[in-house]
Amino acid sequence: MAPGTCDPSSASLLRSGLYITLAIVMLAIASTAAAQAVYGSVAGIVRDSTGALLPGATVTITSVERNTVDTVVTNELGVYLKERLLPGVYELRAELAGFKAAVVPRVQVSVDTQTPVNFALTIGQLSESVTVSGGSPLLKTDRADVATRFSEKEITDLPVLDRNFTKFILLTPGTQQLQWQHAASENPQGSTQTMVNGQHFSGTGYQLDGTENRDPMLGIIVINPALESIQ
Repeated sequence: MAPGTCDPSSASLLRSGLYITLAIVMLAIASTAAAQAVYGSVAGIVRDSTGALLPGATVTITSVERNTVDTVVTNELGVYLKERLLPGVYELRAELAGFKAAVVPRVQVSVDTQTPVNFALTIGQLSESVTVSGGSPLLKTDRADVATRFSEKEITDLPVLDRNFTKFILLTPGTQQLQWQHAASENPQGSTQTMVNGQHFSGTGYQLDGTENRDPMLGIIVINPALESIQ
């Protein structure tokens, strides 16, 4: 082999290695994005009645629907965070020795959203508890994207003549249905072809139970679930 030339087989192996590495990186990114999209989180600050921060307080997060329990402890700034919570209703309880426990009985956790719940503990016996009513608005502090959430009642009560749940996308701000749609041979499940905020229709993504559910070329949903299975 002449100096400065490359063995074709070596170049092929190098390209194959680069493709494999790229595929692994893309899968890691996709799995991270999927994890963000199917879970919610709660976070907040625990203080005393004077406003002083309370590190070392235990916050217990109990699912009202599934009866599962998670606990986290506030850091030196009195801040707690619990990620990767399934959407649903939770009870939050904050406790620290020398203070009355504070309980928020119903906190709604939604997909891809951080729900802020702050506590103010008063001096007293730990066996005593104070129930906190009301709540804070849903908040995203880690990025600037926005979201529209439909409740189970809205999905059940809103009229959908063709029983195609992808039509709900058109009720969110910035969405538009294309004037032309794919032929039935390419789109047998009747997915609605939609543009969001002016981006190309192929940029609209779908997930089903945390799994990618989008045709990357046509920009439509692959498996279009029955209306009764949507929540």
